[in-house]
Amino acid sequence: MDMAGKGKDELVEKARNLAADYEKRCTGCAQSVVAGLLDALGIEDAGEGVFRAASGLADGIGLTGDGSCGALTGGCMVIGLLFGRRRKDHQDMMKPMKSYLMCKELHGDFLERYGSCRCYDIQEKLMGRTYNMYDPKDLMEAFSSGMAEHCSGVVGNAAAKAAELILEEREREA
Repeated sequence: MDMAGKGKDELVEKARNLAADYEKRCTGCAQSVVAGLLDALGIEDAGEGVFRAASGLADGIGLTGDGSCGALTGGCMVIGLLFGRRRKDHQDMMKPMKSYLMCKELHGDFLERYGSCRCYDIQEKLMGRTYNMYDPKDLMEAFSSGMAEHCSGVVGNAAAKAAELILEEREREA
């Protein structure tokens, strides 16, 4: 990981800002968090594969709103990329424990901030209602009511917390 001598707080804010900007400009909460973290932390190994794998996770998985927020799953994907179990260690049940604990902490941050990790619950909390992204009228209403702005805040927070967890673990490993 190339962090070019930057301080932890600076990298956390860079991840927050990049991810939020990607969400506003490109949408796709999971991919926006993944891209923000990869870019802020200088992660190039396997980054494209992780980015592509995150594409179906937006808006509660497949734009359904009914699953975990894509920002949370995107953050967990990057944590898993860096600290998860490798294929050669698949039979070692303890190998992924570090990534489990880090993702549990990211999940806890979501619960504290939003009361849930479910996309529809977060939409309800932040926007007062949910949106069916497959209904053209709802889709237009979602964006005209500021969904990109609301979701970019969630995305930025997820990227910042994930970056904080990643950087803290890197410090412990050093």
